[in-house]
Amino acid sequence: MKLNHPWITHCGGLVAASAVAAWMRTLEYKAAFYDPAVDPVHPSYRGQKIYIFWHEYILFPLYLRGRNRMTMLLSRHRDAEVLSRAAHHLGFEFVRGSTYRGGSAAIRALLESARGANLTITPDGPRGPRRELAQGPIYLASKLGLPLVVMGFGYDQPWRMRSWDRFALPRPGSRARAVVSPEIHLPSDLDRDGIEYYRRQIGELLNRLTSEAEAWAESGTRKQGEVPLRRQPSPHGRRGLRELPQRPLSSTTGRSSPPAPARAA
Repeated sequence: MKLNHPWITHCGGLVAASAVAAWMRTLEYKAAFYDPAVDPVHPSYRGQKIYIFWHEYILFPLYLRGRNRMTMLLSRHRDAEVLSRAAHHLGFEFVRGSTYRGGSAAIRALLESARGANLTITPDGPRGPRRELAQGPIYLASKLGLPLVVMGFGYDQPWRMRSWDRFALPRPGSRARAVVSPEIHLPSDLDRDGIEYYRRQIGELLNRLTSEAEAWAESGTRKQGEVPLRRQPSPHGRRGLRELPQRPLSSTTGRSSPPAPARAA
């Protein structure tokens, strides 16, 4: 039997999902939100969003936020076959493709998915360069009029894989931390120069929030306003995804990073 047989892939995905859930549930999760309502399980959550984070931390949201009407962009590479099935078993829909240099086929599929779901993108995937934001999420946010939510993740001294993204595997029972931006609204129908401008700005923000989350996880200190995270489905159902009028990007939330969360005490 071929190793890429659909039955093998399905079983591999189920085993991978079970392994991820068993491994990740041992961690201690906390988050610092600029606006807690961006979390799809928050009582005040409304509207669709585009969530972005670096590829190396994909296990963090994959475990915590399944069953929340999330569509995740995953590579077409054969290495992602089992991951896509694992994502499905953990409660994510998925689109195969890339946002690299526009990734027209993947973007069309995401546009279709955006009619009823949040979008989740690792903007340096599927093959890197590591921690370098592709233009795809900026184009989608501008085209769809959906806000970006930038998520920095960190673990306490994780093991690092010898892969292009230095994939982070958390140590069992260790600390996992997230620093999450408020909604960031981009101007509609950005031209090429505008997309590149916001690509640089959002990329810098994502790197800053990731570094902050990593330092927080390693320090073991507390942040003012920190909240525990647990795995749970959205309480809203379809109501949480209804469209709201989009506000224009303000000079304070678009052309500069959001204010830093409270420093570790």
